[in-house]
Amino acid sequence: MSGLTLHGTTGRFTWRMLATVLAGQSVIVFFGALVGRAVAATGPDGGRSTAYLLVGTGIALLCLVAAGLLRGPWGVTLGWLVQALTLLSALVVPMMLAAGVIFLALWVVSLVQGARVDASEEQRRHR
Repeated sequence: MSGLTLHGTTGRFTWRMLATVLAGQSVIVFFGALVGRAVAATGPDGGRSTAYLLVGTGIALLCLVAAGLLRGPWGVTLGWLVQALTLLSALVVPMMLAAGVIFLALWVVSLVQGARVDASEEQRRHR
C-alpha cells in the first residue's frame, strides 16, 4: 500500500483528513469511557469505574493531541498509537471493537487516499 505512513509528515490534504478522523474518534472514545464507567459502577468491579473513565478520557484527549501534532513528524505515529489504544479499549467495552475497526479503516483510507490527492496536487502545481 503506497501512502501508508507510520512516521513523518504528510501533505496538507492528508493531515486534514487524518485530523478529522481523530476529532470524531475522540468523541466516540469519550462516550465509550462513559459507558465503561457506568457498566463498571453497576457491576462487581465498581471500584474500577473511575479508572475506566480517566483512562478513556485520556485516550480521547490523546486523539485531540495527535490531531494537533499531525503537521509534525510524530503526529502520524501518535495517531497509530491512538488506533491501537482504541482497539484495546474493547477489553472494557466490547462494542468499542466495532468503533475501533471503523476508525482504523477511516485512518488507513485517509492515509492512502490523502497521499494520492497530495501527489496529484503537487503534480498539478509543477505543470
